[in-house]
Amino acid sequence: MQEKLLVLASGSPRRKELLAGLGLSFEVKVSEVDETFELGLDPTEIVQELAYKKAKAVANSLSHGLVLGADTIVVSEGVILGKPVDVEDAKRMLSKLSGRAHMVYTGIALVEAGGGMEIRDVSATKVVMKELSPELISGYVATGDPMDKAGSYGIQGAASAFIPEIQGDYFNVVGLPVSLVADHLARFGFELFTAKKGG
Repeated sequence: MQEKLLVLASGSPRRKELLAGLGLSFEVKVSEVDETFELGLDPTEIVQELAYKKAKAVANSLSHGLVLGADTIVVSEGVILGKPVDVEDAKRMLSKLSGRAHMVYTGIALVEAGGGMEIRDVSATKVVMKELSPELISGYVATGDPMDKAGSYGIQGAASAFIPEIQGDYFNVVGLPVSLVADHLARFGFELFTAKKGG
């Protein structure tokens, strides 16, 4: 019997690590889709649409298998914060988040190659950030850590010192709501912790 093929449509090392933690064998195929979105969409719709575009693009290149796509955005006071374009942009975002609560949304999409079943879902987490001094923000940005992350921070890294409280799924903020993904993978017949060791 052919082992089920699972493909992660993301180059994110954090998503790769989280998915690997479920003990599943999978491949990584990065989708090069346009990540612009329609203005006026709700943040939950945006992340699901972008996750779906990524998963669908990879699924269309395969003859079989299940493709997982994901997309994460940070929303502060109605403003969507993606990845910073430069150092000043990162500082601006962190100044905006400083001393306030914000929302992190990760959309996921599971698409079966060959026109099979498709599932979209979203996870939301409220994150509280401490008041950050301009000096602290500059020092953190200088580490380079914020530059490839939505909202200009990574909760699993040095910025963990800035986060006294979250409400919701921690892993959602890292970039993949693992429990939600596991639930949906089960619907496609994937069993956790079945990866062959050393393979």
